[in-house]
Amino acid sequence: MTEHSPPAAPAETIPHCYRHPERETYISCQRCGRPICPDCMRQASVGFQCPDCVRAGAATVRTPRTPFGGRATARSAVLTMALIAINVVVFLVANATGGMTGAFTKSTGLLPDATRFDPRLHLEGVAQGAYWELITTTFLHLQVLHIVMNMIGLWIFGSFLESVLGRWRYLALYLLAGLVGSVAVYVLAPPTSFSLGASGSIFGLFGAALVVLLRQRRDVSQLLILLAVNLLISFTVPAVSWQAHVGGLLAGLGLGAAFAYAPRSARTVTQLGGMGIVLLACVGLVAVRTAALT
Repeated sequence: MTEHSPPAAPAETIPHCYRHPERETYISCQRCGRPICPDCMRQASVGFQCPDCVRAGAATVRTPRTPFGGRATARSAVLTMALIAINVVVFLVANATGGMTGAFTKSTGLLPDATRFDPRLHLEGVAQGAYWELITTTFLHLQVLHIVMNMIGLWIFGSFLESVLGRWRYLALYLLAGLVGSVAVYVLAPPTSFSLGASGSIFGLFGAALVVLLRQRRDVSQLLILLAVNLLISFTVPAVSWQAHVGGLLAGLGLGAAFAYAPRSARTVTQLGGMGIVLLACVGLVAVRTAALT
């Protein structure tokens, strides 16, 4: 009896990968049914999917959000650590370049009016156009105890707020609170004063954390005690800028309310509006104070 081999399957019936037509395959995407080769297989909850279906599925997944609208991230304290690093670097540079009398400190610390000093000192004041000092001063420290205390506060309250607000809201809060503190110094402190430090920003974090915790119906008794002690120090210890502390605290309370109590249907608009109002108020106050000094 003569043996016959089974007829070969027609070439056109052998499935080929839809992305690599030269590759034969008998595996299909569980979602669309197209044939896929091993290089195109993507593990799914059941079987495998093709790269196109995986991308399409990912596009339909909503990005996780924090309770106040920020994007939830696994590494929530990255921005806080970056802010601490910036403060430390500025501290090292300032002390390595002459400290209080160095050119770096003179150009980054907050001096309202330089015309009231000897021109040979080469000082720059906000009233003469050195508006950058309103921000750079919030990153400037010269004493070890000063920066250590501020960075402890930044780590405790900053890491918490970064996780619940999201990074860009948290960064806006930090910068605006520091700016309001500086503007308060510029408007309320003597024109010959010289201030520096992140205290305005830190008090802004205190204020925002207080509002957020109240919104979450959590216990704030310890925070209130800490805030009361710091305010007492602000008004009783010489050489402490109470203006920056109070200004930053008020900014933190206001922005914290905008972040925590914004209606869900208009959350982003309300929060941006709150930040815009604070920024415009700062610009207006600086313009009025500059006109009065010059």
